[in-house]
Amino acid sequence: MGYQGFARTDAPPARGAAEHRFAELGRATAGLQPPFAVVDLGAFDTNAAILRRNAIGKPLRLVSKSLRCRALMRRALAQPGFKGVLGFTLPEALWLAESDAHGEFDDIVVAYPTADTDALRRLAADEELARRITLMVDSVEHLDFLHRHVAPNPSRPLRLCLELDVSLELLGGRLHIGAHRSPVHTPEQAIAMAHEIDKRPGVDLVGVMGYESQIAGIQDAFSAAALRYPLVRLMQRVSRAELAERRAEAVVAVRSVADLEFVNGGGTGSVVSTAADPSVTEIAAGSGLYSPALFDGYRSIRPLPAAFFALPVVRRPRAGLVTALGGGWVASGVPGPDRLPKPAFPGGLRYTKTEGAGEVQTPLRGRAADGLAIGDRVWMRHGKAGELAERVNSIHLVLRGEVVDEVPTYRGEGRAFA
Repeated sequence: MGYQGFARTDAPPARGAAEHRFAELGRATAGLQPPFAVVDLGAFDTNAAILRRNAIGKPLRLVSKSLRCRALMRRALAQPGFKGVLGFTLPEALWLAESDAHGEFDDIVVAYPTADTDALRRLAADEELARRITLMVDSVEHLDFLHRHVAPNPSRPLRLCLELDVSLELLGGRLHIGAHRSPVHTPEQAIAMAHEIDKRPGVDLVGVMGYESQIAGIQDAFSAAALRYPLVRLMQRVSRAELAERRAEAVVAVRSVADLEFVNGGGTGSVVSTAADPSVTEIAAGSGLYSPALFDGYRSIRPLPAAFFALPVVRRPRAGLVTALGGGWVASGVPGPDRLPKPAFPGGLRYTKTEGAGEVQTPLRGRAADGLAIGDRVWMRHGKAGELAERVNSIHLVLRGEVVDEVPTYRGEGRAFA
């Protein structure tokens, strides 16, 4: 199947290409009752190749929260260029490592610090798990917490990764642009933490991580940023220059204390610029494999929409208006229109101002509504990537116009980690 209509530009795909693609998805899933989710494996694999190309030879660490489906995580990790997992909770990492029969999940960095004492004890008590999983820390308080709840074992040390704050700070720190994550911002703070880790028994510092959300997580295309577009681009240029120098200095400082195995940076939205940073040895990526609706507003990467969900039309309140069942699958983050699912097909459908995307019903207006009958489908794209998997128990995999598999999500396997 051709994807020429989905080689991203700031304009929507050609009408004929969209009709062809969704007609094919419709035929492939004709026997399924909506709502349901699908992933187009052709687009998924193409997106993996796009990410690999943009990484210019640096390995990609797969962000698990962006997929939340073990079968698709395995498919991604089997692609050239992908190595290791960036998890989001320690219980998730333990589950992945313990259920790993073929070695796919033998290198998991937990991207966020943990306060789960039961999970920490399980990790410390198992030599194999302690070998596979790396914990995130960014403060002496984290180290003290570990020491209180896990007895140090120098013969089986816990692996630690130090998170460096890579947000942009201006006006002497009074203006903070980026995610509020680690308190470790300067090279001096980084080396102080490295020394603190080094003098404590039972822990080893093996990595450094920094997520530049002000670059990777902000839409920079004119179609999305509109009047903010020049300011967004200027901010990102300033941030890239400042970060390249500061991160390099911090990594050199930490390497003087610890023998680092990796320096992780970026996300799907910054693969190109993060790959160009010599201090970074690997790049975090995952969302680009599904290419959710937020990526329609990026210039730096143009993945193909790969993940969709279908809703049934159940009402026709009046001309130019239909109501779909459910659909209020709102993405996390600052509330706004970009966090709502995006109607993908038929084209031209939009939300009503009074209801938006609802928990039990979603009215959609537009000329295309008059062509929809009760029982017809409206195809949607989620605003963000892996959060779609929290709404369904399984994902139907489509390849060359056929459903080739149905695979469980984390939710479908009875797992909820956040």
